[in-house]
Amino acid sequence: MKKLSLYAMVLLVSFTSIATPIFATEKNLTVVPIETKEVPAEVKVLLTRLEEIKSIDKSTLNRSEKKVLRKEVRAIKAELKARNHGIYISLGAFIIIILLLVILL
Repeated sequence: MKKLSLYAMVLLVSFTSIATPIFATEKNLTVVPIETKEVPAEVKVLLTRLEEIKSIDKSTLNRSEKKVLRKEVRAIKAELKARNHGIYISLGAFIIIILLLVILL
């Protein structure tokens, strides 16, 4: 009797844990429109300037001109980062914040 209940339990667990692929194909897929944020005009100007710098043939430039272009690219990238108004938290800081919340609450 113990073996019968053990087999029945194993059979029940195996039936519930096996995924059936039939259900995955029957659902109708719907296309969700992606919400795009409108890019400000100043950012578009900066991005087009970056593309122009990338397309320049740098083999014809001398050393000082390349240095000026590198500085300009760095300045543009820094300005684009500054325009992004997000808050960035490192993973370690995030873990410490969560631990503090758990301890205090």
